[in-house]
Amino acid sequence: MNKNKYLHDGDARLSDTGLILFAHGSRNAAWRKPFDRLLKNVRRNGTPNAVLAFGEFMQPGLLEAAQTLAAAGVKRAVIVPLFLGGGLHVRGDLPKLAAEARAASGIKLRVAKAIGEDAGVLDAIADYSLARLRAR
Repeated sequence: MNKNKYLHDGDARLSDTGLILFAHGSRNAAWRKPFDRLLKNVRRNGTPNAVLAFGEFMQPGLLEAAQTLAAAGVKRAVIVPLFLGGGLHVRGDLPKLAAEARAASGIKLRVAKAIGEDAGVLDAIADYSLARLRAR
C-alpha cells in the first residue's frame, strides 16, 4: 500500500516523470468528482505518476502535489492547467505557484498551455455541444 494519499497503489513502478493536473478548486466537494475521474483515466492509460493539484479551497495544493511526486522519485513533471482559457489564474497565479513548488520539491516543472487553448480539446467540446443539441 502506498504511504502517500495522493498517489495510488502500484506506484512502485513509477518512472522519473510526472504529471500534475491543476484545477481551480471549489468549496463544494462535489465539484471535484470529474477531476478525480480524469485522474483515474490518466493513470489507467499509462501515467501512474499523475496527481491533482488545486489553486484554492481543495487539497493538495501545487506545492504539496510536487512534493508528493518528488517523494516518489519523480525528477520532472508537466503541469497541465485544467482551464478553458489562460486568464489570471493561469498567467498570473500559476507561474508563481510553479516557481514555489519547483524550489520546494527540486522537480523540474514545466507548465503547459491551458487545455482550452488546444484545438483538439476545443473540437471535443464542440462535438459534445452539438451532440447535446441533436439529442432528444
